[in-house]
Amino acid sequence: MVSDFRPDERRNSHDNVFEGLLVGAEEASLVAGYLTAHDFSPHTRRAIKNDLRKFARWFTEANLEPFAVKRVTLRDVTDFRSCLHRDKRQAVASVNRALVLIRRFFDWLVRQDHVEANPAKLVKELRRQPLAPKGLERAEVRRLIREIELRQDIRAGAIFSLMLYTGCRVSDLVNLELPDVMIGERNGSVVFRHGKGNKQRTVPLPLPARSAIQSYLETRPQIESTNVFVGERGPITDCGIRALCRKYSALIGVHLHPHIFRHSMAKQFLADNGNDIVSLAQILGHENMQTTSRYSQRSGEQLGEAAERLIY
Repeated sequence: MVSDFRPDERRNSHDNVFEGLLVGAEEASLVAGYLTAHDFSPHTRRAIKNDLRKFARWFTEANLEPFAVKRVTLRDVTDFRSCLHRDKRQAVASVNRALVLIRRFFDWLVRQDHVEANPAKLVKELRRQPLAPKGLERAEVRRLIREIELRQDIRAGAIFSLMLYTGCRVSDLVNLELPDVMIGERNGSVVFRHGKGNKQRTVPLPLPARSAIQSYLETRPQIESTNVFVGERGPITDCGIRALCRKYSALIGVHLHPHIFRHSMAKQFLADNGNDIVSLAQILGHENMQTTSRYSQRSGEQLGEAAERLIY
């Protein structure tokens, strides 16, 4: 069968996914072909590489033989799932993500006639009680905003405000361009043109976010880039956003990461808008309402508080 990627892509796109592991000769090229055949985001590409490398390492150690896709069985995938959950004590979400990525990879291998059947097809994902994703409390958000104000960190104020008031992903933020920000006296909005799955959406900007972004734009360095957020060396990257989160995590004593702001916005939006899941789904860019409905679930802390109020 003719490969669907060129030889130079074969050499350069797998980035030594299995470097240092006992792996069959063609496996890295197959991963390269899979990645080339799909329009994955950089984050998804990293996740695929990490999980396949993890599976290959486990396969070699468990079976005492090099990893080869044609040698993978249903028992292998089932035992790998058990190892991640029972021995490595990984979160249910992490285990299920690995299973889904492996299943999709083998689906592609089947369609490309590299293997006869998908050994992961019948392996079920782990079940878990649905809980609302953990977000920041109001007091924690206030602590962050105060620290930013005390340090007069105008750019950080704009970045964190945008995430807190729009629920944008880090990829939305780093790809945001100047023409996509519209700020008026009474309203404003941003257009995220490169959302997950290449979906575009327009999100309103509340007054605090408009004020923070306007203050930043007035002091933004005049460089050729049209990206909204820039640094000394050009447009800010997702690594730069994560570094900013680590900086303020240390300052306020609260663990911050880009996605916690999305969770915080979703939780607060539902609390302040009568559990309006339809509007929230539109703002977050969710196609499946079930994805949004998880924010209406109670958190583990809320369930614990409710249980403490139980009296017989």
